[in-house]
Amino acid sequence: MKKLSKSEAQKEIEDFFKDIKHKKPKEIKKIKRLAMSYNIPLKEKRKLFCKKCFTPYSGKEKVRIKKGRKIIVCVGCGEKVRWKV
Repeated sequence: MKKLSKSEAQKEIEDFFKDIKHKKPKEIKKIKRLAMSYNIPLKEKRKLFCKKCFTPYSGKEKVRIKKGRKIIVCVGCGEKVRWKV
């Protein structure tokens, strides 16, 4: 991979997440690694994919809201993710 400045890496990450639903887990893992190497926080973008199998959330996942938490169950691996609402 070629050397990028931090702002170029940030732009590449932004462009990647505009159309994440059609991306493969390998590509998501690569972009996450890029963000970590340039010390760029993903913030809300990390809620768009499973942190275990890196498959993008497409809208077919089970979503529940219980006791102030949003619970998402991944279709690919069955991993449960809990976020504050």
